[in-house]
Parts: sequence; structure tokens; C-alpha cells
Amino acid sequence: MKRIAVYCGSSLGTEPAYKAAAIQLGHTLAQASLELVYGGGKVGLMGTIADAVLAEGGLVTGIIPNALESREIGHPGLSTLEVVTDMHARKKRMSDLADGFIAMPGGTGTMEEIFEVWTWGQLGYHHKPCAFLNINGYYDDLLEFIDKMVNDGFMRPEFREMLTVSDQPEVILEAFACYRPPHDKW
Repeated sequence: MKRIAVYCGSSLGTEPAYKAAAIQLGHTLAQASLELVYGGGKVGLMGTIADAVLAEGGLVTGIIPNALESREIGHPGLSTLEVVTDMHARKKRMSDLADGFIAMPGGTGTMEEIFEVWTWGQLGYHHKPCAFLNINGYYDDLLEFIDKMVNDGFMRPEFREMLTVSDQPEVILEAFACYRPPHDKW
């Protein structure tokens, strides 16, 4: 495993714990010699995690759509900043580069990104691990709903079990190191 994609908010959120978690995850990735792949922004949790990886001497690749780069929210200090045509190209490029995916607290964009790569894993488009960094129980209600999907027969249990959920980055990386994907859905 060389690169981890992290999806997270372009805002800091209301709880100081979210920013602290972004810093901790960034330091943990850099200390494990794992490159951060993320959305390329300098704002919110996105900028915080990038700065934390860079502060520890790690590598950071940002992938940002043209429209967002032109609004001057691209991070100027990254190891690599790739400017792509649109959000679809961004998500595809991040998926291609990453060996695993972590969702930190964030909004609809974060949800859409982690759900897409998780779905791709279920369909066998990739066999990479997915995780929720569940700071302050941020994802508890969502995880309860996902369990309802399983209980109501809309998701097989092994696809729920694909997700690693922890509030500790080290636990997620340990799970990623021994991840074994389930059989593809079809």
C-alpha cells in the first residue's frame, strides 16, 4: 500500500475534534510513508490534512477540477497538484491512484465520494479497502442506516463488513494492511 485517498470536508466543521483528527490522520499517514491523495483544496479539513502530511515530510497529491482551481482554492504547496476537467475526472483519478479510501467528517461531497468507491468495490471494479474515520460518533446514524440496509435485504452482510470503522487512524491502517475483499456482487 502506497497511497491513501481521504475524502473530507472543505469546511472545518463545528467541533475542534475534527481538525485535530485531520492533523492526527495526516501525521499518521506521513509516518507510515503513505502518500495522501485528496481533493487538492487548501480550505477546511482538506487543507488541514494536507498541511499535516507535508509538515511531517510526507507526499501529497491533490486532484482538483478546473472550476475550483480557478476560484483559488487549490493548495499551492503540494507535492503534486493535478488540475482535471471536472468532478467525474477527479473521482476517477483519485480512485486510480489510491490503494485505500478513508472518509473523514464532511458533507454531501464526502458522502458521495466514499459511497461511490465503496459501491465500485462491491461490484469488483477494484478490490481496495474503504473506511470511515468516525470522529465523535459523526457517522453513527449513517452506520445505523447502513445496518438497516442489510437487515432489510438491500445489502449483503459481507459488503457491510467491507467497511472499517474507527476513530483511530492506526486501527484503520492496520485493517487496510490485512484487508481481504469479499467476492464481487455479480
